[in-house]
Amino acid sequence: MRLGEVVVDVAPLKASRDFRLVFATQAISMIGTHLTSVAASLQVYALTGSTVQVGLMSLVLGLSLLVGLVAGGVLADRVDRRRVMLVTRSITAVVVAGLAVNAALPDPKVWFVFVAAVLAGGTAGLGGPAMMAATPSLVQPGQLAAAGALTTLTAQLGGMIGPSLAGVIAAGPGVAMCFAIDAAVYVVGLALLAPLPALPPEGTVEAQHPLKAMTEGLRFLRGNQVVSGLLLIDVCAVVFAMPYALFPELGTEHFGGGPSTVGLLYTAPAVGSFFGALTSGWTGRVHHTGRALIGAVAVWGVAIVCFGLSPNLWAALAFLALAGLGDTASEILRRALLQHYTPDRLQGRVGSLWLAQATAGPSVGNLEAGLVARALGSSAGAAVLGGVVCLAGLATLAVAMPGLRKATLHEPSDAEEPADSTEKT
Repeated sequence: MRLGEVVVDVAPLKASRDFRLVFATQAISMIGTHLTSVAASLQVYALTGSTVQVGLMSLVLGLSLLVGLVAGGVLADRVDRRRVMLVTRSITAVVVAGLAVNAALPDPKVWFVFVAAVLAGGTAGLGGPAMMAATPSLVQPGQLAAAGALTTLTAQLGGMIGPSLAGVIAAGPGVAMCFAIDAAVYVVGLALLAPLPALPPEGTVEAQHPLKAMTEGLRFLRGNQVVSGLLLIDVCAVVFAMPYALFPELGTEHFGGGPSTVGLLYTAPAVGSFFGALTSGWTGRVHHTGRALIGAVAVWGVAIVCFGLSPNLWAALAFLALAGLGDTASEILRRALLQHYTPDRLQGRVGSLWLAQATAGPSVGNLEAGLVARALGSSAGAAVLGGVVCLAGLATLAVAMPGLRKATLHEPSDAEEPADSTEKT
């Protein structure tokens, strides 16, 4: 295989000006979002001296994001998606600018940070499905996997650069500067998105009640074996085999290290994910996409089992990096298949459910891992058990859902209507 078939495929950037604008917006937004996230946590802790308050702020942000995502899915299938992106990002820019002003006051108000978290989470949720639903309209059908890989790459870069940059800025000019930079990033993003053409959904749901519109999306999921399988296969990975909550105990007790060791455990999956995104050129060329997805999730599950069995820190880090690589490949393939098998008029609603699961799933998985570790009396044992359950669930889905196994990006989607999708199952 040639190098050009392995490294991340940049064909969507070359072929579509509109996708280049969206990609640039996402790239800078990822960094800005981490600036605000870290700065808000630092500010709440500085004002209250309580980690509980920091956790509460994260909970408030997460809940408002979930509510926004559900509503945003209906909105993205009802009105022009370009308008949704511009309006929600404009509101978020004002909210973040307000955080900067509050942080610059002699006596910053912690209640304002919580209110801003609600507003920012809600508007981000409202705009997220529109951004995801717009992608299939901006790239060629055969470039969905490449577009997903590029989007994943921006997320990994933001996750690697943003938090460290936020720490440096907060230690120097202060958290107010972090918020101000993020607000400026949103303004730049608005300028980038403004030239996009109108992106109305095909077959809007203007006449439907929002609850009926969401019910239609859920009915489509039940009738489409591929799309429902994509959501279920993610449950196997992030709910049953999410090890992050185990890292503090494993780093300090099992591996006999300190905070730096725990930091390495958190960093290793990100390094593997970044490498996976850089070498994702194959994802758009593999013919048996569904089988490749099953294989990628299997890599995650096996790597988590081996992580739990690791005799030393370096082996553990290597397996966590491998897990991150498998996770990134899985995310790219799932995103591409989801967009390929979902009709345009349902992209917003189905995409919002996928984003909501991606937001809530890791939190549920970490809670489950912590409870299992307490029951077993061993974090390493919890990791091993989680990986085994993940692999068992994956095998069950692979056998029970032949449509998922046979899914591919290299043939026209038959999922134009829920009825047609039912026939596929």
